[in-house]
Amino acid sequence: MSGQASDDGADRIQAAWRRELPGVPVGSIGVITRIWRLGQLLAEDRRRTLERLGIDNPTLDLLSTLRRGGPPYRLTAGEIAANSFVTPGAVSQRVARAEAAGLVRRERSGQGGRHGHDGRTVVVALTDAGRELNERVVTELLRHEETLLDGLGDAERETLAGLLKTMLGQLTERFGAQDRPPPAGGNPLR
Repeated sequence: MSGQASDDGADRIQAAWRRELPGVPVGSIGVITRIWRLGQLLAEDRRRTLERLGIDNPTLDLLSTLRRGGPPYRLTAGEIAANSFVTPGAVSQRVARAEAAGLVRRERSGQGGRHGHDGRTVVVALTDAGRELNERVVTELLRHEETLLDGLGDAERETLAGLLKTMLGQLTERFGAQDRPPPAGGNPLR
């Protein structure tokens, strides 16, 4: 299914630097520049798609974090922060906006709850409206994003996913990024 890609400029940039700075390694341009550009294109497409679906990325991230937690779709703010890689302050802001929209509610945890809450802990619970919105948006988003991979065959997808996983793991370890939240506009489906 693969075909030769059109000129994306990376090869020309690489050749120009090879000519201008002989001896300087330029091989990373063919990878890093393309990943960076893909990130830009995908972020903009995600923004437009979510806008069309009537939700913003932070709200989708909050609802998805609660939904992926499984029934009864309740987590503490700390659990949400840990599972969505955002700061507790960002969680508070997201919860306040989603609560005002009727998508979540804050409540006291029950004794001996699923996540070991003690009844004094405030948890954030997904409302029926929040669950329905999340399921509709995630379904539409995943269907749309599946079409973005139409140009790759199954083996190419698997190879690319494996290579990206390896690179991400190596760079996460190198930069210590696992201890820091990703930049705004991250991936709520993670």
